[in-house]
Amino acid sequence: MFREDASLFCLLGFLPFLSTVLAYENLALNKPAWQQFPYPGRPWGADKAVDGLKSDLDAYGGQTSNLAWDEDNGQAGRFLGYSVYVSNSTNREDGVLCFKDTNYTRATIPNPTNITCVTHGRYVIYTNNRTHPPYPAGYSQYAFNDICELEVYGCPTPGYYGEDCSLPCPQNCQEGRCNIVDGTCLGCIPGYTGTACDKECADNRFGFECNSTCGKCLNGEQCNHVNGSCPNGCDEGVFGDKCDKECPVGLFGYNCRENCSMNCGVPGKM
Repeated sequence: MFREDASLFCLLGFLPFLSTVLAYENLALNKPAWQQFPYPGRPWGADKAVDGLKSDLDAYGGQTSNLAWDEDNGQAGRFLGYSVYVSNSTNREDGVLCFKDTNYTRATIPNPTNITCVTHGRYVIYTNNRTHPPYPAGYSQYAFNDICELEVYGCPTPGYYGEDCSLPCPQNCQEGRCNIVDGTCLGCIPGYTGTACDKECADNRFGFECNSTCGKCLNGEQCNHVNGSCPNGCDEGVFGDKCDKECPVGLFGYNCRENCSMNCGVPGKM
């Protein structure tokens, strides 16, 4: 598990990872990392997966240069079935499933493995298990975390995108966050919609993701796209800032200012 707060996408290297991604920064480099079940009594830990050292393929730091990604030695099978999440908490279920391996074999799993997952989060979580046998052919009997290096590329400063992270995100993006590649918003502030959040809610809608329905504004006017208030008052029979409350018993008309006739019966009674 790696922690960072930025928009990002993941690149997972099981053996030396030497690729670069445009001009984005490796946000995982030397950042805090944790492993749920570390190897007892061993000199390696999760920090080794974000230390930037990718030429050493030996767990003990022997700088062995002749190891290879070999489907025949069984090590590749340890990775089969893995998942990668991006989350704002240490609970992966709170986040976004970026990748779930369902098709790789020991012969086809690539090294390095690149995962494109343009999203925003604080934690990148790699997980695997061997809890529901029988397993597909080629899977190891037990789950291991043998990642050599995890690199997570993105913009270090929230609110920017582009190859050099110099372009500001559109002003109505939720929390100022946008896709670091093309600048599309990762959600809009209340009252706006569209990929750049540059369109006001319409068609009798308002609020967050334009999911709320306007009340009965005067003459069917569109309510305020942010808070749902009616700019010129309410139609007959309703009242309130959003014109969504029916007139109390005994009142009617515009803004419920008219009194019912004293000869009217009591509703619900004979």
